Amino acid sequence: MGGTYRDLEAWQCARALVVEIYRSTASFPREEMFGLTSQLRRAAVSVASNIAEGKGRFSDRELSQFLSVSRGSVFEIETQVTIALDLGFLTESQSQTLLKRCGEVGRLLNGLIKAVRKPAA
Repeated sequence: MGGTYRDLEAWQCARALVVEIYRSTASFPREEMFGLTSQLRRAAVSVASNIAEGKGRFSDRELSQFLSVSRGSVFEIETQVTIALDLGFLTESQSQTLLKRCGEVGRLLNGLIKAVRKPAA
């Protein structure tokens, strides 16, 4: 798989998710700074970071592992967004926007994982 991680649509979309998460969590209660705010931000950064780190590895097997970790972090974010909604930290609209972005990143990661795992012809 050629190019750099910056060329991957999944990384670009994950990067946009990070920005959306940071903006959305800026209004969370101050007492959540080391709780849900931190968890969401770290998980979002993890998605983009693991895509980049995997792309920097020497094998498709390693890339696939890092993409899978990124995918797991997407599910972590989805869960945390739902909890933030339940707690009233996010509006329904904010929650739906973030969940839609997570779905987009997840689909892109699924496609990448399939492409990397596909046996060479």
